[in-house]
Amino acid sequence: MPRTSVSSQCRTCHAATPLKVIRTELTPNGFTSPPRGWNSFPIQANPSITASFSFDQAGVITQCDELAVLGAGYEYCSLDSGWSVGDHGDDYGRITDDPDKFDLPALADHLHSKGLKVGVYVLPGAFCNDADKTIEGTSIKINDTMSGNNNGFARCDFDFAKDGVQQWHNSVVKLFAEWGVDLIKLDYITPGSPDNGGNLPADNSGSVIAFHKAIQNSGREIRLDISWKLDRSSEYFPIWASNADSMRTDQDVNESGSSIFVKWVTVQRAIDNYRDFIASVVKGDSDTLTIYPDMDNLLIGNAASISGVSDVQRQTIATHWFGAAANLIVGSDLTNLDYLGRKLLTDPDALGVAAFAAKFPMQPRNPGTGGLDAKQLQAWVGGPDASTGEAVVVLVNYGPDQGQGGFGTSDSGTQNVTASYEDLGLTGTYNVRNVWQKEDLGSVSGGLSAILDEGESRLFSLMPA
Repeated sequence: MPRTSVSSQCRTCHAATPLKVIRTELTPNGFTSPPRGWNSFPIQANPSITASFSFDQAGVITQCDELAVLGAGYEYCSLDSGWSVGDHGDDYGRITDDPDKFDLPALADHLHSKGLKVGVYVLPGAFCNDADKTIEGTSIKINDTMSGNNNGFARCDFDFAKDGVQQWHNSVVKLFAEWGVDLIKLDYITPGSPDNGGNLPADNSGSVIAFHKAIQNSGREIRLDISWKLDRSSEYFPIWASNADSMRTDQDVNESGSSIFVKWVTVQRAIDNYRDFIASVVKGDSDTLTIYPDMDNLLIGNAASISGVSDVQRQTIATHWFGAAANLIVGSDLTNLDYLGRKLLTDPDALGVAAFAAKFPMQPRNPGTGGLDAKQLQAWVGGPDASTGEAVVVLVNYGPDQGQGGFGTSDSGTQNVTASYEDLGLTGTYNVRNVWQKEDLGSVSGGLSAILDEGESRLFSLMPA
């Protein structure tokens, strides 16, 4: 059995870079934590896994009734692409539900009665087929707001300098609010999203701004999640952080069309993209965040043969998504959760770490230097909280880089992962708890160490002794 131990003295003689504690503050639409819930895309994209699932009102209710049973704060039932009519809107050109599949107001009523919330998926632009329709409450034709670009997804793009663009967004979100929508997932935002067969404009960030303003105008509390693999430069990151509540740091992680949900090589990539995201914040001028990372769907709920990663790796995924303050949107088949999946998703101590990370997201602190680089044997720290001294530490052995991990090393088998408190940017002595194993390590000085197999990690909570 891999062991957890403590380091009683500093094993290095370097002077690690002082820790810059990152804290998350209120998001643009007023949220203090990332969302928890379920999204339909993985079982839509992997139909052989859940052959009985149909992407319609009945199929979604079957999954989301299980979400209500799961509890533990998982509340958003989010519909992905395909819930709406695909080539036109209503009489005002507003996005509307496909009557052959969904009745959104009725679905919202059902889910709200279960204590759940509703999410919908949208793309930038208005339907090209709606060009001659008049925007609700105006005399402006949709065609008069367009830029002339057809983005390849049956939608034409807006010229955000034209009158009527904000009014169109206001009318759409007003309709969503009347239905009872609680989350909008806005996909294919640029710069960032690859074309993926479309003809995306180089910059449609105005769509994010317009949806944010429309949410504010609606008077309803609605989250805005934007994707995918968005530009994190100093020019665009402030736009995302000023208008959206979470942003996709990677592309899709699920194995579309496969008999499994995810591969470890993809998880390595997703973690490295988060590392790059938070490292850019650490290197920046501010120590606060107003947007949460979306590392894509959490695919750990089903048995290893279905999830596609080992049980040890499933726990490591949970540790990283929780510690990163990432969206906890499950993509697993909720009707087929195994014991470990349910435990990982609902463990009170681990969710306590997630609540802490929602204020203090973890950052890399390389063992031996305290740096921010990608490493196969890595350490992470969240906090400490200046008022209580509480902190969270993760030690992990990612195993050999399978091509997208960012670290490029291939040390096989079990490894000793050790991080001194100096490495982690911490000082003093801490009472340490091994969170998943429910093991109190007592008062620990010096640092932390664990013998970890490939893909294995340890999650520690620390309080000053």
